[in-house]
Amino acid sequence: MISSEKITEKLLDKLWDNYCQRVSYANHYAELVRAKGGVVINDHCAFRTFNTHTGEQPAGTEAIGYVLECLGYVKKDPYNFPTKHLNSFHYQHENINFPKFFVSQLEVSKMSDNTAKLINVTVGNAPDLLAGEPRELLAKLKTEGELPGNEAMFLVDSLNQFFARPWGIPTRKAVEESNKESQFAAWTLLHGNSVNHFTAYINYQKVAEWSDIEATIAGMKAEGIPMKSEIEGVKGSKLRQSSTAAVMEKCAVIEEDGSVGELDWSYAYYELAERNYIEQDGQQVWFNGFLGEQATNLFEMTKVS
Repeated sequence: MISSEKITEKLLDKLWDNYCQRVSYANHYAELVRAKGGVVINDHCAFRTFNTHTGEQPAGTEAIGYVLECLGYVKKDPYNFPTKHLNSFHYQHENINFPKFFVSQLEVSKMSDNTAKLINVTVGNAPDLLAGEPRELLAKLKTEGELPGNEAMFLVDSLNQFFARPWGIPTRKAVEESNKESQFAAWTLLHGNSVNHFTAYINYQKVAEWSDIEATIAGMKAEGIPMKSEIEGVKGSKLRQSSTAAVMEKCAVIEEDGSVGELDWSYAYYELAERNYIEQDGQQVWFNGFLGEQATNLFEMTKVS
């Protein structure tokens, strides 16, 4: 039998490997840290969703949140971003070596009629990529906490395939028009359930010359990795964040004549996070949450003009 924790570990490894193949900056960071005798620990991983009818897939954060809860994650604090029409939750596992998850949903009903229509037409017939046996195994894992080896590996492979775009290729018009109102919408139309970003946990990387986020950024810049110009959060604050630039990909889109074309668009950046202690009930405890304003600024790293 394979435990829920081991199944989660195997899935996380697959998601990280897939992400590193697409995000060269993350792979470069990992190589640098290991070459310096350090370790690569991820603070969190993020996903984006649409809170609207998405065919057979559950709407909004529920689609990914249910999967995480079956893997032993617990839903924590909500975060609201009214100006972006976004709502988010973070999920945390009792195994402190597992990354947290930050899952956001775009409130499609709050968008303009034109943008909402373009989104709904694109995603309305999406299949449930976990339909059938994968969902049965998820429910079994949630209840029993373990699965036989063959079922566990089948579930890991099924979940790995779930973290992709479930709906068909969007039209160029849907992506470009949605982007005028919400870069989050355009990105999610193209990438769906794909990992939006992973985040290096600076506190645990164990590289002597990269003792804090400033030194890490300087080291990455020296190696030619393009970085965000500012650090979110002042020195000594409970959470400080920055990131690489987002890598660009050639994404398939449907042209007006029905043919399949290509659109250069952002995929993902690699984030950096440095955490500190806060006082809670008279004790110093590690801050494990997120800060709305900082998250909003980091959302913009996938913006395409």
